[in-house]
Amino acid sequence: MDVIALGETMMQFTPESEGLMRHAATYTAKIAGAETNTLIGLARLGHNTGWISKVGNDEFGHKILMAVRGEGVDTSQTRMDPSFPTGTFFKEIVREGEVRIQYYRENSAASKLSTDDLDESYFAGVKYLFITGITPALSKSAKEAIFYSIELAKKNDLIVVFDPNIRKKLWSESEAKKALIEIAKHADIVLPGKSEGDFLFGTDDPKQIADSFLRLGASLVVVKLGDKGAYYSQRKTTGFVPGFKVPKIVDPVGAGDSFAAGLLSGLIDNESIPDAVKRGCAMGAMAVMVKGDYEGLPDKKRLKQFMSQDPQEDILR
Repeated sequence: MDVIALGETMMQFTPESEGLMRHAATYTAKIAGAETNTLIGLARLGHNTGWISKVGNDEFGHKILMAVRGEGVDTSQTRMDPSFPTGTFFKEIVREGEVRIQYYRENSAASKLSTDDLDESYFAGVKYLFITGITPALSKSAKEAIFYSIELAKKNDLIVVFDPNIRKKLWSESEAKKALIEIAKHADIVLPGKSEGDFLFGTDDPKQIADSFLRLGASLVVVKLGDKGAYYSQRKTTGFVPGFKVPKIVDPVGAGDSFAAGLLSGLIDNESIPDAVKRGCAMGAMAVMVKGDYEGLPDKKRLKQFMSQDPQEDILR
């Protein structure tokens, strides 16, 4: 296995019309979760990935498992819980470029994740553990599961990759800061955005954000800068990789997860840090051109064509 991840995936409902959701009559149902977005992106690029989680023993749970398995992600460590439902959320597209999210995930099956749901043997031989700041916000037991997954990763020589991915609706700011800083202290690679740097350290300057995480113990920090690209920093090396221009941003949600998939793919393929970051930027750009969190993600052939800015119509449509 190249990458395993721990986290919740939910059913996502999006109105088929733009505007306030109160006026919507019909909805499109899809699956969405930061961790599975990244795992699916990696699987499409030819990497072996696995997902640790819980879903409800309901039709939504079956749909999620069917979709994630269908994308080539191993779901042997995802359990169906008969006592709690699959989480859901609504993605309201008020107008182009303005997206609002409403969660219904309290007491979801995934919020009941605990240390008992982690099998140490599943970590053996894996290269990377990917975690986000969403999972520890779900519940006390889910937070304990995250820290236990880090412990198992360190014990089995996995590289821990952490995307802070702050969800202020799920917990208090003080609790979030304390937990995310503590997780960052154990992470090898951290992938923050400017807003997350501002939340945790009071600065949106990419260099200061990176330096702050490096001081906590990370060996590589990549600060995502949206369409502008990304800034990366190691102990002795820093750099900036510009983003890719796209004809139109259709749906910005999921771009960060796609970036993580591209970056990890590059690292797995033993590319240099700048080239791996460039792959991350390309994946993020391709994600925003299509509705849905992961639907626009490419295989390696399409990714290579996009990164070369090949003018073929089927790439940029």
